[in-house]
Amino acid sequence: MTTALNGLNFQFTEEHLAVQQAARDFAQTELLSGVIERDEKEFFPEELVRKMGEMGFLGMMVSPEYGGGGMDTVSYVLAMEELSKIDASASVMVSVNNSLVCYGLEAFGTEEQKQKYLVPLASGQHIGAFALSEPEAGSDATSQHTTAEDMGDYYLLNGTKNWITNGGRANTYLVIAQTHPEKGHRGINCLIVERGMEGFQIGKKENKLGIRGSDTHSLMFTDVKVPKENRIGSDGFGFKFAMSTLNGGRIGIAAQALGIASGAYELALQYSKERKTFGKPIAEHQAIQFKLAEMATQIDAARFLCLRAALDKDNHQDYVKSAAMAKLFASQVAMDTTIEAVQIHGGYGFVKEFHVERLMRDAKITQIYEGTSEIQKIVIARELLK
Repeated sequence: MTTALNGLNFQFTEEHLAVQQAARDFAQTELLSGVIERDEKEFFPEELVRKMGEMGFLGMMVSPEYGGGGMDTVSYVLAMEELSKIDASASVMVSVNNSLVCYGLEAFGTEEQKQKYLVPLASGQHIGAFALSEPEAGSDATSQHTTAEDMGDYYLLNGTKNWITNGGRANTYLVIAQTHPEKGHRGINCLIVERGMEGFQIGKKENKLGIRGSDTHSLMFTDVKVPKENRIGSDGFGFKFAMSTLNGGRIGIAAQALGIASGAYELALQYSKERKTFGKPIAEHQAIQFKLAEMATQIDAARFLCLRAALDKDNHQDYVKSAAMAKLFASQVAMDTTIEAVQIHGGYGFVKEFHVERLMRDAKITQIYEGTSEIQKIVIARELLK
């Protein structure tokens, strides 16, 4: 498969196609069965988490030295799209573990931290969570109310984090906290917190509109003693750490949005060929054809943006703008496409067994997490005005 990108012909390698096919097969054979039930009951079974780890989906871009797949970002985007077509609750778990937790540890962690935390995370033995959002600050890393007081050989962690994906099942948490308030964003640190540390409590599970199978909780820290060796980077590095990981995270969420849109489109296309009105398939009606043409065009455009951001990252180029553009556009396409997919299905689109209503609910969160659409526009504008 060859794709024109930035004036060049980008050709997927055999490895890219193999990863894409493996993710597609896994989604169809393992995730599809029970996806509606998982959505209704708000759970994701440990068995499927284990299988995703065995398939290598939880540490795709981590170096084999640390138990990962050593794949590039393009492979990651291809896999995320296929998984998200079927179950966005599964793919967001993959996204957080890969883009935020594993990436952050491998890029900025010490060798000791990598051996202790990254290795089990990359293999899927452990699950990670990234704790930035707060009740008042949202995803604003500059306004952290969670504090990490320097006590010499450890930090005393206090505060609350909200809307944390994998919050109830994670073993390893990367927590952003303020150590030196007088220094503003230069006084923020990122600490590795382990499940079970004294004073660390996991709050209630959130009852969400979409991605209901994913595990989203609030986290509470009361005088949690975090060893100094669990700080990532130098003192005050936390803000830069958060910004760097979020940039990569946007690529994962853009790919998730792309997959949700693509999955809804495929269902709508198939349904339009089967459903008949006035003696012929609705796909033969021009009004439906216009919808399908618009959906397909928008999805292709979103896919190009996702792949461009992935290529920028793989080629060690600045991908802040391209990642934000991909996330901004793909999340809007996901919302628009799923709404149209429900419309094409008519009354059937409003019932759960046809899947598109769930995809529409799942699409909305892609416009919110990793920064809202408005935040993406600010990021893009800042890059343009540099």
